[in-house]
Amino acid sequence: MPEFPRTSPGAEFEQLVRLLDGRRVVALTGAGISTDSGIPDYRGPSSPPRNPMTYQQFVGDSIFRQRYWARNHVGWRRMDGSRPNPGHRALARLERMGVVTGLITQNVDLLHTKAGHRRVIDLHGTYARVCCLGCACLVSRMSLADRLEAANPGFAEAVTIDGLEVAPDADAVVGDTGGFRMVDCVRCGGMLKPDIVYFGENVPKERVAAAYELVDAADALLVAGSSLTVMSGLRFVRHAARRGRPVVIVNRGRTRGDELAALTVDAGCSTVLPALAERLSELGSRTAAAHPSSVTAGFVERG
Repeated sequence: MPEFPRTSPGAEFEQLVRLLDGRRVVALTGAGISTDSGIPDYRGPSSPPRNPMTYQQFVGDSIFRQRYWARNHVGWRRMDGSRPNPGHRALARLERMGVVTGLITQNVDLLHTKAGHRRVIDLHGTYARVCCLGCACLVSRMSLADRLEAANPGFAEAVTIDGLEVAPDADAVVGDTGGFRMVDCVRCGGMLKPDIVYFGENVPKERVAAAYELVDAADALLVAGSSLTVMSGLRFVRHAARRGRPVVIVNRGRTRGDELAALTVDAGCSTVLPALAERLSELGSRTAAAHPSSVTAGFVERG
């Protein structure tokens, strides 16, 4: 069993186990769960100040848009090559165990899907698709990469170096972007945009409704790696608290939802979540051994 960090006493971990054992849990994740996969977060204790692109800047200023596509042309491949860490894999394991019934992520990195998690709501979209603001058609980021490479031969190779920093939205830190050539939609000539919800843009209503349904159907909400600074994620914490669902938060540093939580654990997801999955697995196995009739399809029935 993974060693629990010294910053979080053993009693706190045992309380986390007690709060979630026997409950159907929906998970809400943020950028903090992906830092151990090499993707920096926006607001972690050691994160540098960031000024992510807003929707208004992207659609209203061609210079901002050019800079974004140039940086994204480099950064998206780094994100595409990232791999799940123990925190992602632990949540996928908890889903297979029947503990986690659904997952809402604010991340666009697809690492939960790569880890094998099946029921995922990508609240803010994903880096792997591009949409046209004119005709609404969707294309893969890979296909757009070929067109951008043809328009900007050698650009990515010229700036890709070891240690290049890539933000949580696949925006790489690249200096000179003035000569980068953008491309438009092949179907209608409209403006292309990553299928990502930018700051200042609304999450699609049907996506929000599906996330609320997950919270309503669960017995508890587990927040993992999110500071809950923006309302996009905080609203689900508030909703769960209003419905009487216990909220537990695992995150490095304080969050905006701490006052609503039944428990906060100030620690990294890569350590806490595998330990949690292991302990709940042990408890489930003991229950199954004591009550064989409660086992269905390999999982313990949970009330």
